[in-house]
Amino acid sequence: MKAVSASASRYAMIHQLLRDAIVNGTARHGLVLLEAPLAELFGTSRVPVRKALDLLHVEGLICRFNGRGYLINPEGVAMEPLRLPLSAAHLGLNDEDELVDTRPLGERIVEEIGAALSTCIAFGHYRLDEQAAADHYGVSRAVVREALMRLRDRGLVEKEPYSQWLAGPLTAREVTEDYELRACLEPEALRQSAPNLDRALLEAMLQRVLDAQDSPQCSLEAIEQIEEDLHQRCLAGLQNRKIAALIRQGQSPMIISRIFYRLLGIGADPAMLAEHRLILELLLHGAFDAAALNLREHLQRARQRMLQRLKVLSVLPEQPLPAYLHKIS
Repeated sequence: MKAVSASASRYAMIHQLLRDAIVNGTARHGLVLLEAPLAELFGTSRVPVRKALDLLHVEGLICRFNGRGYLINPEGVAMEPLRLPLSAAHLGLNDEDELVDTRPLGERIVEEIGAALSTCIAFGHYRLDEQAAADHYGVSRAVVREALMRLRDRGLVEKEPYSQWLAGPLTAREVTEDYELRACLEPEALRQSAPNLDRALLEAMLQRVLDAQDSPQCSLEAIEQIEEDLHQRCLAGLQNRKIAALIRQGQSPMIISRIFYRLLGIGADPAMLAEHRLILELLLHGAFDAAALNLREHLQRARQRMLQRLKVLSVLPEQPLPAYLHKIS
């Protein structure tokens, strides 16, 4: 059984995995389900496990008995509790697959809230409710607040008076200003970082671009890796922390490509790949000034591509969003 999408909340992932196993008959009937062993198995806290079990109980797939925990009992018949060490096999799950996203909780929440914000900001101005987000993901409010602080550093969300978190709108003016900022800062950052870049690292980056050019349908993950290679990893050696922070905050237009891919299924732009390839080849040949100049030209062309894509997004229907996001305008 494959893992549930990481875009789902953690309790929803656990609920769906267990529900499928019970309904499909692969989980052992009568098996006793306890919060702590399940939390350990899924690499999570007890809170999302408890919510998942509550849902399964309401659905009549598990039942209470004269003991701790629940019994897997979709037929609602009398049966003896089967107390076994909880394992993927006993639940009918494939232990070779990652059952639930097991990255550190803070990292996962940053990515999930970031993905939701990335989807919404092209369609308007939104307010984010901290407590509702904490309830949605089954985490503390402190975890959500920490995630939002990190997303603020990326320019995805901003803190307003009275503790309101606001996101969007991503407008043509914002895209233009971000690219103008990046065109000023990134080439100089590359010029400074380039001499210290590892050749094997650059060769790996170039190979990813070549693979994407040869692929009829490049995945979103591959596209984002290629963007990260040039615009983050190649600039990682920059010593000026203030400039580095400004560069990170100006990279929000890359969100448009992500939304474009998810809504329309359109992969990597051939022109973007060709420009990345040229810059990486120049870096490999030690032509650092030429690479920096081409990076500036690449960002200028990318600005026009992003503005065109933003126009397309403006006529698409708004996408469903989690309940913790509320549209203001």
